[in-house]
Amino acid sequence: MINVLLSVGSIIGIVIAVVVVIIIIALIGWGIGVYNKLVQARNKVKNQWAQIDVQVKRRFDLIPNLVETVKGYAKHESDIFTQFADARKMYADAKAAQSPKGMAEADANLTKSLSLFVNAVSEQYPELKADANFNSLQRELKETEDKIAYQRQFYNDVVMSYNNSREVFPAVIIANMFKFKEAELFNTTDEVRENAPKVSF
Repeated sequence: MINVLLSVGSIIGIVIAVVVVIIIIALIGWGIGVYNKLVQARNKVKNQWAQIDVQVKRRFDLIPNLVETVKGYAKHESDIFTQFADARKMYADAKAAQSPKGMAEADANLTKSLSLFVNAVSEQYPELKADANFNSLQRELKETEDKIAYQRQFYNDVVMSYNNSREVFPAVIIANMFKFKEAELFNTTDEVRENAPKVSF
C-alpha cells in the first residue's frame, strides 16, 4: 500500500514537474516572440525616420539651387538665405542628437523661411515665372514637400503602432525589462500648419 502511494506520488510529482517545465518553455517562447516583435517595430520606426530624413535632405539640397537661380533677381533677400542656412544647421544638430522633436522644430523653421521666401519672390519678381530652371526647381520642391508630408504621416503611424505594442499588457513587461523606449511623434507647430508654404509662382 505504501509502495502504491509512493508510486502515485512520484507520478504526480513527475506530472507537476513536466507541467512546470512546459509552462516555463511557453513563457520563454512568448517572451522571445514579444521581444522580436518589439525589435521589428522599433527598427521600422528607425527606417521610417530615415525616409523622412532622406526627403528633408533632398529639400535642403534643392533650396541652394533655387536660391542660386533667384539670386540674380533677389540680391537683397540675404536674410532669408541666412535663415535657410540656420535651419539646415539646426536640423543637422538635432539629427546628431537623434531628437525627432528638434528635427521637427528645424523643419518648421525651414518651412517658415521657405514660405517667406516664396511670398517675397512671387510678389517682387514675377518675371521668374518664365525661367525654366526656376520652374523645374519649384516643381521638384513641391514634389519633395508632398513626399515629406506623406513620410511624416507614415512615420507617425509606425510610431503609434510601435508605442501601442510596447505599452499593452503583458508586452509592457518585456518592453520595460529590455528598456524599449517610447518613440516620439513628428509634430509640427500650429504656426507651420497654418502657414505651410504654397510653392507656386
